[in-house]
Amino acid sequence: MFRMVLKLLAGAAILVAASAAVAQQRATVPSPPAPATISQPAVAAPSPAVAPAQAPAAAAPDAAARPPEREGRLLKAAAVELREFSPWSMFLSADVVVKAVMVGLAFASLVTWTIFIAKMIELSVVQRNLRAALGKIADARSLAEAQFALGSKGSVLFSLLAAAMREARMSAGISSDTGIKERAASSFGEIVRAEARRIRLGMGLLATIGATSPFVGLFGTVWGIMNSFIGISKSQTTNLAVVAPGIAEALLATAIGLVAAIPAVIFYNHFARLTKGYMEQVGRASGAAGRLLSRDLDRTHVSSVGGSHSRAAAE
Repeated sequence: MFRMVLKLLAGAAILVAASAAVAQQRATVPSPPAPATISQPAVAAPSPAVAPAQAPAAAAPDAAARPPEREGRLLKAAAVELREFSPWSMFLSADVVVKAVMVGLAFASLVTWTIFIAKMIELSVVQRNLRAALGKIADARSLAEAQFALGSKGSVLFSLLAAAMREARMSAGISSDTGIKERAASSFGEIVRAEARRIRLGMGLLATIGATSPFVGLFGTVWGIMNSFIGISKSQTTNLAVVAPGIAEALLATAIGLVAAIPAVIFYNHFARLTKGYMEQVGRASGAAGRLLSRDLDRTHVSSVGGSHSRAAAE
């Protein structure tokens, strides 16, 4: 039995090896070439019926490539139009009268900002100096002591003290204190009014610019619109593209007028409040100088009365 099994296994192995050899041999044998099924005339130039059908297909990429080029040209044209309607280009293409109005309003705006910067610096300096001067003479007992404490001529208070001392010196030998105080108060009033005029310098120009700039810009607008209607009558067309540039230039004049007027009005109101506060400080300085003068006059009378009493006692 064992021998028979071995013989069967050996026969099966021989059969498997033979089948593998046959399969390998079939794989290595080349297959015969396939017969040509398309004849030479079929590969020739396409028939007239096929050529027109292929022509649109070849032209399709060109048609697809045209829209981007067209969009590019439209974008360039739009950019040119936007550049032409910029404020600078509108100013260059405006009428001579409208140009003159724009230049005048731009100069007025420059003057407004110059006055604003200068007055802000001036008011801050004078307010600080006067506040410091009032603090220095707060403990002074006489005009001479106040002048010594004040030192330099940095504020209007020095002018007030000098006017009080001058009046006291010129009124020496006069026994009427009321007349001396009235004359000193008159001198103080002149100094205060002069300081008010000096500190308000430039505010009238701000008021003028704020009140007249819108009307000057409106004049430029009316002139530009008038020229636009004249252009419509000459071109004999009502197309908006004809009248739009002139109207835009005219409205630019109004815009510049408002740019010049609005800051001028705001700055004028602001400086009016600051000037009022400063003039209140000047009034306090005038009162302080008057009080010091009154003390000096009272001391003079006390010293003279004391001297007379001492002489009477000696006699």
